Amino acid sequence: MSSAKSKKEISRFEAAARPTPMRAAKPRQAGIVRTTAATAVYRELHTAIVSMQLKPGNALNEKALAEKFGISRTPVREALIRLVEDGLVNIYPQSGTFVAPIPTSLIPEAVVIRQALEGATVETAARCATAEDVAKLDDILARQRFLADRQDLNGFHEADEAFHEAIANIAGYPGIWSYLRPVKVQIDRARRMTLPALGRMEHVISEHIIIRDAIAAHKVKAACDAMKIHLSAVIPDVEQLRDSYPDCFV
Repeated sequence: MSSAKSKKEISRFEAAARPTPMRAAKPRQAGIVRTTAATAVYRELHTAIVSMQLKPGNALNEKALAEKFGISRTPVREALIRLVEDGLVNIYPQSGTFVAPIPTSLIPEAVVIRQALEGATVETAARCATAEDVAKLDDILARQRFLADRQDLNGFHEADEAFHEAIANIAGYPGIWSYLRPVKVQIDRARRMTLPALGRMEHVISEHIIIRDAIAAHKVKAACDAMKIHLSAVIPDVEQLRDSYPDCFV
């Protein structure tokens, strides 16, 4: 092969290997923006409903929500459909969209699921917890006391979640807590209604202390029994709440 021909061949291969400039994929980018907006709306409404800032029966106006978030109605509609799938919103054709009541029939089953899975996490945690692990639980309990003293319901609930999540992490099963989040969503709504009751937060802390002490002492059965009792407490609370707030339950 001549030197001139070799140079031409090399130049041709270099040109073929050279990456061509990519064009902006506007439709794809628009889809990403819409999905992100829908997720943001979903998360905010989900938090507001579970925390009972938005109560059962409250209307959710698609147009008003779009204006509030500064977006089109399409991502709002997508967010509302996801909330319907979660059992948190009801859409009635010709009537409107409303925050769903709390279905009491689903709560006992959710409690059983929690007892089974968190029974497994606390059993393992009680077997393997280190002093450092117990210290983490103590930090969370101290935060719960601080928040209870200030009647910070939202902060207290978040600390309560952190306590149970920490036990799953100690056990080496962080995925169990992720799985439980959607399962217990109706329990969380009911519990938010129980926390303002006089002495309720202190009672939760005392139950957590019993669980903590059993884990620290590596008393497996005691830890499992304490967790089961703790998680069962929501059922009689719901029965009382349904009598007091019939519009919030179904």
